Amino acid sequence: MKNRGSGILLHITSLPSPYGIGDLGPWAYRFADFLSEAKQKYWQVLPLNPTDQGRCNSPYSSPSAFAGNPHLISPELLFESGFLTREEIIKTPACSQKRCDYPSVIPYKNHLLHRAYERFKTSNRERDAFDDFFLKNRPWLEDFALFIVIKHHLRGKAWGDWDQGLRDRDPRHIEEVRKHYHDAIEQEEFLQYLFFKQWFSLKKYCNEKGLKLIGDIPIYINYDSADVWTNTDLFKLDGEKRPLCVAGVPPDYFSKTGQLWGNPIYCWDILQKKGYQWWIERMGHNLRLFDFLRLDHFRGFIAYWEVPALEKTAIQGQWVEAPAHDFFTVLLQKFPADSLIAEDLGVITQDVKEVMYRFGLPGMRILQFAFDGDLATHPYLPHNFVPNCIVYTGTHDNNTLKGWFEKEAKPEDKQRLFRYLGKNVLSNELPKDMIRLLMMSIANTVIIPMQDLLGLGEEARMNRPSTARGNWEWRLTPDQLTSSHKEMLLEFTSIYGRAL
Repeated sequence: MKNRGSGILLHITSLPSPYGIGDLGPWAYRFADFLSEAKQKYWQVLPLNPTDQGRCNSPYSSPSAFAGNPHLISPELLFESGFLTREEIIKTPACSQKRCDYPSVIPYKNHLLHRAYERFKTSNRERDAFDDFFLKNRPWLEDFALFIVIKHHLRGKAWGDWDQGLRDRDPRHIEEVRKHYHDAIEQEEFLQYLFFKQWFSLKKYCNEKGLKLIGDIPIYINYDSADVWTNTDLFKLDGEKRPLCVAGVPPDYFSKTGQLWGNPIYCWDILQKKGYQWWIERMGHNLRLFDFLRLDHFRGFIAYWEVPALEKTAIQGQWVEAPAHDFFTVLLQKFPADSLIAEDLGVITQDVKEVMYRFGLPGMRILQFAFDGDLATHPYLPHNFVPNCIVYTGTHDNNTLKGWFEKEAKPEDKQRLFRYLGKNVLSNELPKDMIRLLMMSIANTVIIPMQDLLGLGEEARMNRPSTARGNWEWRLTPDQLTSSHKEMLLEFTSIYGRAL
């Protein structure tokens, strides 16, 4: 990302689709065409791993660090592949175009995906391709499919509450499950084959149009995940294999009591002794899916906020150092440093900056955060940017620009904003002016959330940290993506040398 360029942040679930949730089908290709025609270089998405209704369908909370989300599989592409009939995909769920209706979408999609597997099983269509996929992904795929099937059979019970034989992966118990639930396990493996087949087809299409895909890799994974179940030695667990402590962040911009994420903490000493092999496999897997990776909560690789497992908030935690220099030295012997982006938001200490500088990792700047202090020195204002950074109007955790201006910005913030722009603006004028500020800046890379390009308000916000409901639901409607938005994006990109 050393050359000037720009792109759009839009998660796959937010794409239009007749099936209640965005997917990897026709609209994903249309959006790639839109970006290409506007001479964009990047399409950034959120994590693509499976989500869980019990965890509010957050893409940052998954039962697997490797698997893809089957609910992003396109029924239309399954019809083209012969796994579904036209009659089956015509019957669409009665869902809003503006929001993801997960309670309706999940059973609907599960039914279609089961029909696709039944047709695969009886026809053996693409059996050789599936077998090849299975062999290449066997190290994570077998255990993930087994984990999902056991959880389903036990009605969602967390693996720490399973009978000891399954909890501790006794070979006899595991083999019994494999034999008894062979077809159910194979179905989960087949759905992963379909997901990655469709994803790599989309990635190839994007890359051929000059578009690079930016992915997002959460630093932590769920306790109730296939990864922790199969790698208990890599996490701080007690004798009953339950978390001794959990992850979070101290009180910050988003919450006065901090954020208690609840993820288990890594045993970095064990990871180090094993040459960080699990992390190397995870990074390699994700860098096959994406051209660039945003490392979410980057500061946690240097020092992490550790909270005793029984605490109700994140206040009573402590900072614990991780072997950052050794970890990134080993990691970057395998992968290029210019494929990584450090999410360095929040309170960033000198040790974090030193690691980023030593390894040449670009950080992030959020324009929405730039008007709460001294204009001359604020690091998030364009005149203080450096070339090697990724600049955003906001992220998936922020309000939209218009929503921030109308609901969150203090009068003094607005006055500083007006001084910086050299004029007063109305809320519906603000997004365009803010996007222009970023586009003309020295920063090599500009990423605009789709909601800000469209000038939408708070109703289009993607996530509200520390809240449980109403998140990850916003969707782009087919009529919102107009030629005027493409022309504005193309004009800015051309004027400020980002289309070269």
